[in-house]
Amino acid sequence: MTRIASLPVDQWDPELRELTHGEELPEVQQKMLGVYANAPEMAKPFLRFTGEMGAAFTLRRRLLELVRLRIAFHNQCRSCMAVRYESALADGLTEDMVCSLEKPYEAPDLTDADKSALRFADLFATNHLAITDEVLDDLRKHYTEKEVVELSMHCAYCVGFGRMAATYRIIEELPESFQDTTRKVAPWEQGHTEKLVIPV
Repeated sequence: MTRIASLPVDQWDPELRELTHGEELPEVQQKMLGVYANAPEMAKPFLRFTGEMGAAFTLRRRLLELVRLRIAFHNQCRSCMAVRYESALADGLTEDMVCSLEKPYEAPDLTDADKSALRFADLFATNHLAITDEVLDDLRKHYTEKEVVELSMHCAYCVGFGRMAATYRIIEELPESFQDTTRKVAPWEQGHTEKLVIPV
């Protein structure tokens, strides 16, 4: 059960409902935003920020999604692991690539650039002080300074808000395989056949 009250859409601040098109959102998004709706004056600027940040990325959506899912695993955020964003699917993300996240550095379907970004994301999520000059130099073989900043901001968002979402434990609307909180789960596990596609 969700640990923080999630308000139904008809109880949201009207401006928040209009900003998010709340009635049209998938149930899992409604549930998460229903938690945010408890603090609408914080939720509205936060959602404007994330919308503008999302629109400004020049990094491929496929890469952003791989990074998001890998960090979601470290965070054990089940709602994060269960969803896939349409923009990433349209940019070529496949479930085979998601399965490659189990051992990304050995994966033949991930590029050297992907692996470098995922190495950075792994460290960002698990031991950020281990991000050395060498780690950043490896990123620069594949990405511009602007793209490195984009990647690091994306990682910061995913780590922080993913951990927050994990503490809320919003799992009722997720596929059954993500609801077992007695064990660690991963987005690449074979049993996770049902995915929630989010239209962004």
